[in-house]
Amino acid sequence: MTTRPTRTRTIRSQRILIRRLGLVLGLTVLGIVLAVVLTSGGNNHHGAGIPATRAKRTVRVAAPAAKSVPAVEAGLLPWNLQAPLSREVVLPDKGPNVVVLGGLDGSASTSGVFLLNTTNGAVRQIGSLNAAVHDAAGSIIQGRALVFGGGTPTTVASNEAFPTRPPAGLGNLPTPRSDAAAVSVGSTTYIVGGYTGTAPDPSVLATTNGVKFESVATLPVPVRYPAVASTAGKLYVFGGQAISGRQAGMPVDDIQEVDPATHSATVVGHLPEPLEASAAVELGGHIYLAGGDTTTPEPTTQGVGTSQLSVESHPSGSPPLFTTSAIWAFDPVKHQLLGAGHLQVPVSHAAMTVLGGRAWIIGGESGANQVSDVQMIKPDASFGTAGAAGAGSPYFGGKLLIADRGNNRLLVLNTSDQVIWRFPSATAPRDRLGFYYPDDAFFVRHGTTIITNEEEHETIQMIAYPSGKIIWSYGHPGQIGLAPGYLHEPDDAYLLKNGQITTADAQNCRVLVINPNHTIAHEIGTGAACEHDPPQYLGSPNGDTPLTDGNLLISEVNGSWVDEITPSGHVVWADQLPIAYPSDPQQIGPDLYLLADYTTPGQIIEFNRANKILYRYDVASGPGALNQPSLVERLPSGVFMVNDDYNDRMAAIDPTTQALVWQYGIPGHPGTAPGLLNIPDGFDLVMNNGSTPTHRATG
Repeated sequence: MTTRPTRTRTIRSQRILIRRLGLVLGLTVLGIVLAVVLTSGGNNHHGAGIPATRAKRTVRVAAPAAKSVPAVEAGLLPWNLQAPLSREVVLPDKGPNVVVLGGLDGSASTSGVFLLNTTNGAVRQIGSLNAAVHDAAGSIIQGRALVFGGGTPTTVASNEAFPTRPPAGLGNLPTPRSDAAAVSVGSTTYIVGGYTGTAPDPSVLATTNGVKFESVATLPVPVRYPAVASTAGKLYVFGGQAISGRQAGMPVDDIQEVDPATHSATVVGHLPEPLEASAAVELGGHIYLAGGDTTTPEPTTQGVGTSQLSVESHPSGSPPLFTTSAIWAFDPVKHQLLGAGHLQVPVSHAAMTVLGGRAWIIGGESGANQVSDVQMIKPDASFGTAGAAGAGSPYFGGKLLIADRGNNRLLVLNTSDQVIWRFPSATAPRDRLGFYYPDDAFFVRHGTTIITNEEEHETIQMIAYPSGKIIWSYGHPGQIGLAPGYLHEPDDAYLLKNGQITTADAQNCRVLVINPNHTIAHEIGTGAACEHDPPQYLGSPNGDTPLTDGNLLISEVNGSWVDEITPSGHVVWADQLPIAYPSDPQQIGPDLYLLADYTTPGQIIEFNRANKILYRYDVASGPGALNQPSLVERLPSGVFMVNDDYNDRMAAIDPTTQALVWQYGIPGHPGTAPGLLNIPDGFDLVMNNGSTPTHRATG
């Protein structure tokens, strides 16, 4: 639009011209940055969003409402748009598809209309708008997608329907309007907020056909770029950018309630921080607010990954803006916001729509970058309660133990991703064994003890938690051997309910069951050969998970075998899997098993005893790609938690959408600072009641 600019945005990289929208399946998050000076109503960013571990902002959250609101699972899809896109209209369509209309493609408005398949990212163009627009509002009316106003780049009053069919004619808006939001209540669509090209437009418009428009209320705080959602017949307007007055060009913190029945609009509350260009949606009877630009920075870990700094400055010297990842749940009774989770990539100016019980967030702008990411959020009580500490965590209600192998340490995280315990530490008793190279670690004895194996230190230890006192050990530190009392790269040490300890003695090609007095109760594999011929020989076993029937689930690297074997050596069944490197199998059903393929790119598979692969996660590139994952387990929340060893992170993946829903650590950036790991090789979860839900058969 050719109007007075409200701010100048300095964007950091070179100009790249994108000739057409061309939205197709993409497996790599692309970074494309455009240097421009933006005018109001046509502001744009440009470049890809890459998720990174973020130090979560400490905010004051209201106490949960009387009726608890579920937190959300928030995920980054493993596919993305081929080209960055923001300020478009996205609406639900048939089946798994959403329709994408217009938007800002680099520095220019686009007219493309596309169908985007939310199951796999496949896209096909189904037409074009008559005029290229961005910053328009949109809604489904009488089975058609309607686009109201927008910037071309000038602000327009014209509306357009897709598909075009009789009656083709639509009425114009009463005045030109861009930067508005639309929300439907029954058969009525309301258009809220926006900008005429010269002034704010506070009128709330209602239409049932896209031809006639009626003003039903006037916003007491006129704004552009608001987030709007509806519940119980009322509209709620969150934040937005002030257009006039002393806050002109900056986000505001007002929550405005519009009651179309009484033609009233009032300010009923305030956001925890000023916010503009966020997105609001009603899901499962609750309103959620995601992303946006704010004046409060959300720090990144070590400055790596997507910058959340908008690099914006106001001519009058107003503070810069930052893009937030925060997701809030709205309490319409107390008019308060409750922390409900975090986006994997912070975005503003993104389009969001509801399909299949999830809100889909398409593209947007992250700091100075326009992004091609596709994200989703879904209310899920297993991720916690909005307003509670750690809301949005995939292990809500528990603590996460990480064997940070490359840093020679164990860490325990709370659900807010804060380190609450480490070993070794200055406060723990003297480490007489010289803790080195922890490969795996598990909580036992109702969370009061940790058992860990130090693979290249040739030892197994049991450590009292939280005191850090070593209460049992086996092996000779740094000494390899096959004789009693010696090990060679022990793997997956577990405590059985009868007090015995089992471990895969990998390079000795055997599995041991050790008595508490250090004698050997059972030995599977003699160590004479490293090949699959159990019980006499095993091919470099690296997993020995205890099962509820008392047997062991053993993985053999040589030949890619998985076997169920009794402690005395009887083979119950054996599968040779079509993968490269089986690692640490887990039983998750009566005839269902979960396994990591320790390769690059790594895989997660589910299989049965008939040697049939029932599920496969094999993302080849992008933020979802795994680099030699060593252990995967299904958490009570239903997500897969995985050691992504050589990406230096822990990751949680939704098996249904294959979205990355959580990570701790920054891919390719090992370190010891908070938020960083170095080749994490084992993990475990203990719930607040002391249970260990991923290995119930252990002691």
